[in-house]
Amino acid sequence: MRTRSLFDGFREVLLPVLLGPPILAFLPALSLGAFWLGGEEALLFASLGLPLLFAVAGALGRWPAAPGATRDAVTGLLLRDGFRDAVARIHREASEPELKSACFLIELDDYRDLVARHGNDAGDLVAQRSGERIRSALRERDVVARLNDCRFAVCLSPVRQLDLELCIQLAGRIQAAVEDPISLDASTVYVSCSVGFCLSTRSPGNDPAEWTEAAAIALAEAHANGPSAIRSFSTDMRRHVKSRSDRKEEVIAALENGQIVPYYQPQISTDTGKVTGFEVLARWNHPTRGALTPDAFMPAIEEAGLMTRLGQVMLYHALTALKAWDRAGVDVPRVGVNFASDELRDPGLVDRIEWELDRFDLTPDRLLVEVLETVFSNSPDDVITRNITELSALGCRIDLDDFGTGHASIASIRRFDISRIKIDRSFVMKADRDPEQQRMIAAILTMAERLGLETLAEGVETVGEHALLAQLGCDHVQGFGIGRPMPFEQTLDWIAAHTAKLQEAPRIGRQTG
Repeated sequence: MRTRSLFDGFREVLLPVLLGPPILAFLPALSLGAFWLGGEEALLFASLGLPLLFAVAGALGRWPAAPGATRDAVTGLLLRDGFRDAVARIHREASEPELKSACFLIELDDYRDLVARHGNDAGDLVAQRSGERIRSALRERDVVARLNDCRFAVCLSPVRQLDLELCIQLAGRIQAAVEDPISLDASTVYVSCSVGFCLSTRSPGNDPAEWTEAAAIALAEAHANGPSAIRSFSTDMRRHVKSRSDRKEEVIAALENGQIVPYYQPQISTDTGKVTGFEVLARWNHPTRGALTPDAFMPAIEEAGLMTRLGQVMLYHALTALKAWDRAGVDVPRVGVNFASDELRDPGLVDRIEWELDRFDLTPDRLLVEVLETVFSNSPDDVITRNITELSALGCRIDLDDFGTGHASIASIRRFDISRIKIDRSFVMKADRDPEQQRMIAAILTMAERLGLETLAEGVETVGEHALLAQLGCDHVQGFGIGRPMPFEQTLDWIAAHTAKLQEAPRIGRQTG
């Protein structure tokens, strides 16, 4: 064992010398010196001995492919072919029992959206900075490549000590390096990345291609749980990825075939009982499973990058519904549409909405732009900030959705000119029986009153909750206790039935003291 250790030490010292380009300069001198000092016999010995020395040191067949390989013009990193050759070499080295390696795939989240917003030059700058930061988190001997516009790959030089925990720590360091802010012209962009990796000891086969494929499967799993997720390959991931891929294709077809449609949930005034609007909620009319809620298909929509497309479909139907209600002579002041982060990052969003409103001959105040509180609290994106500000300036009303779940600051509420806050259903549930819930709601309503904001409580399911919210001073309510989400063709009958009930029901007053 000690002899082997000495031999390994000899190789570690000698390999960098034998594999380095300067050795080429000394080979002619060695041959000439051997002939000068020892004649033909010494020359023959040098000619045969040097190859033997390379073989003993393990240098034959291991000359790095990287220096001569084609490199990416933007980042200077290896391209796919060079990385494949390097992985094959490292795979052979890591096949020794005492050596281990790992293959990582790193993909920048929402890179194509960034390019769409800021242009190709900005995309190149982000890729260049990301490549530099990934390289800085690694050792000199590790191999780094750029596989496509937003995907990077890393293959670690074999070492004796490498386990799952160390790989997760390295993936975290790579993420932390990549996710530092990047200055871009007059703004700052924040890039996150997802990481999938596979240890050489966990590779599903003996082929280098299977090793990198396993890392790709882990990356797909990270994407499904991302952004900014880290996943290590395991054998059951193949089945999960296949199932998710099939579901994604089914959802894409459903969106294009018109199976994903809007349902409308009514919102009413606690003071007058009249309808003050409808919220548009997506439902999938599945041919065998019936009407599915967003929980069943939204992750697949996000993974397919179709959130913007879904938003466009919902907006079109929402404005169509407003015109239909107007033609029917019923009073629906406005309709609320949820806007996801992907849509709010679209630099052309405001122009598109303005065009759609003009196309339907509707004033901007009839569109409620619903934005999750987590968007305000978690996203420093400059494009999102600008779009929300410009939509408010256009005249659209801005609803802060799920208030109480995202820790938005009062400053951000004022900066974005929020019209109304929607109290999350978690505060409303059993509020008529839970004093703690009542105190929380009262505090939110007091804050809203001081800021001059309207309020709407979501998830109202009982008469008791409705009555309490009215007495505490909440302006609007929405929930199954008021009306369930329904297809458009049912809304006219619901409005007629609700209006008839208003003539019979006593008016619920507010607390005055």
